[in-house]
Amino acid sequence: MLTIKNIPTRCKEYGHKLLYPFLAFLCALIVGFFMIQWMGKNPWKAYLYMFTGAFGSSANLAETMVYVSPLLLTGLSIAVAYRCGLFNIGAEGQFIMGMIAAAWIGALDLGLPAWLHLPLTMLAGAAAGFLWGAVPGYLKAKFGAHEVITTIMTNYMALHFTGYLVNKVLIAPPGTSPVTRVILDTAKLGRLLPTSRLSSGVFVALLALLAVYFFLWKTKWGYEIRAVGLNQEASRYAGINVTKNIILAMGLSGALAGLAGSLQIQGIQYCFNDLFGFPGYGLDGIAVALLGNNHPAGIFLAALLFGAMNSGALQMQSAAGVPSDLIGVLQAVIIFFVAADALVKRLHRKNKTLPGITTADNIQKEVAQDGR
Repeated sequence: MLTIKNIPTRCKEYGHKLLYPFLAFLCALIVGFFMIQWMGKNPWKAYLYMFTGAFGSSANLAETMVYVSPLLLTGLSIAVAYRCGLFNIGAEGQFIMGMIAAAWIGALDLGLPAWLHLPLTMLAGAAAGFLWGAVPGYLKAKFGAHEVITTIMTNYMALHFTGYLVNKVLIAPPGTSPVTRVILDTAKLGRLLPTSRLSSGVFVALLALLAVYFFLWKTKWGYEIRAVGLNQEASRYAGINVTKNIILAMGLSGALAGLAGSLQIQGIQYCFNDLFGFPGYGLDGIAVALLGNNHPAGIFLAALLFGAMNSGALQMQSAAGVPSDLIGVLQAVIIFFVAADALVKRLHRKNKTLPGITTADNIQKEVAQDGR
């Protein structure tokens, strides 16, 4: 429990957790600095235009938040699974399934008012993602199938299955282009700025952020998921249903990614186009979750950082002459340094022992301190 006495300790803990991501970002900027110089460009000018391209005006800030919303949800998706000891590589496919479900339900003329049709469309996207995530969870819990392998497979299944749907089943008349019908106005999210693509979906993403934090750290279901993630055998010994929690964690992980896909349709695209490759938000969500230490607060900061870099890349390219692909390199460098730190911590944790404490007692202490 947070008290006046332990506030300095908590602040020190939070500062320590933020130190390594900050150093990773700083190292990436230094690497990028020398790369831009090697290209014969001005790195100070490039970074200035990247910053102004992300935050220089209300329109630029709005475009940054357009990138932040899906990164936030897919990052949360990865984090929920990770807290249960699972690595969900399938957020990309779950995102796509959420898109196609939202495009289908959103285009149906059900005669519903907007206050019903809009949340129903969101629910359809989240439900599609939940099912697409729960299946690998079931295979993991029941048969021990590795979730990394099965979720990679479901990514490609989603890509080709939605391609079939948009070309054969849900294609809009006259059927000459692989695209679904435009969703009805009752299913569309309102635009916050008329001249930008930013929709009210950003508030949905922020509400999801708060909901995930409350679920994981303030409910018994979240406690059980985190306990399973720390030690399955100790959790089973303590009476926790490990199978149920694995399936639940993967399902909720998929639901968050599916919700991100739904918001993409309802707030930006308004229809589903045949995809010739993955959108990328699910894969970027892995990087966001890793940089954010799989905690909602850290994920928000990481999503804001990655969203700003993606948003500012175009102005950096047009004004400073630095290719926007450099942003991908900088993001990769950030993840490299963060992953190196995480690997060292994991190896150190394996070598630690707590003599005189049973495994079940130990896991209870770790869960109580986890993520605070």
